[in-house]
Amino acid sequence: MRVPNAESPKSESIPNDEFRMTKGSREVSAGYDLCERTGRFGEEIIRFAKRVPINPVTHNLISQLVNAGTSIGANYCEADDAESRKDFRHKIGICRKESKETKHWLRMIVAAEPTLSQDARSLWQEAKELNLIFGKIRRSTDK
Repeated sequence: MRVPNAESPKSESIPNDEFRMTKGSREVSAGYDLCERTGRFGEEIIRFAKRVPINPVTHNLISQLVNAGTSIGANYCEADDAESRKDFRHKIGICRKESKETKHWLRMIVAAEPTLSQDARSLWQEAKELNLIFGKIRRSTDK
């Protein structure tokens, strides 16, 4: 992993293919790590939001989208460090709600800016998949 140069005014970003997380003593590949997946999704939401033209209609939609889309990863990281089963279920439930809300805001942005439809489609699909994953996790903790 590269460390940003502290002397440089611009920090160097960590390439996604070099980034690996550890879980205990084992390395977890980014493809199967939900913390990494939700983090990358949040980054994609930010990049998408930067491409949305700002006008009176989209101004609030962009903020809502970024808030919902980036909070999925933050809440999952909290769930991953939950103090109890009840705490875990609660935070996973928030992840599920935020992923569903992200789909809503993507839909509203496309209604306001139809030219972004193709770009929003893959984000919407990922939000849907995350929603299904969190739903399954939550249901499996009911037992």
